[in-house]
Amino acid sequence: MKNHKQRINNIIGQLQGVDRMIDGKKDCLAILTQMKAIKSAISALSYKFIEEEFNSCVTRQPKDKNAQLKKIFKELVK
Repeated sequence: MKNHKQRINNIIGQLQGVDRMIDGKKDCLAILTQMKAIKSAISALSYKFIEEEFNSCVTRQPKDKNAQLKKIFKELVK
């Protein structure tokens, strides 16, 4: 199973690949396909992070940060 660091490194690699594709004036459809894959990878990373660490993150925060965390959480799970 991939950890967060591995997932982040994969996303960075995908972004660098898209950057090269844009510089090389590659096919628009191919670039958009890769961007969709990146979006999906970021969503998967967000979900795994929330699933594994969000509760402990919330409990470590001062009470005055809870409203901000709830707002961020709502944005992530859209």
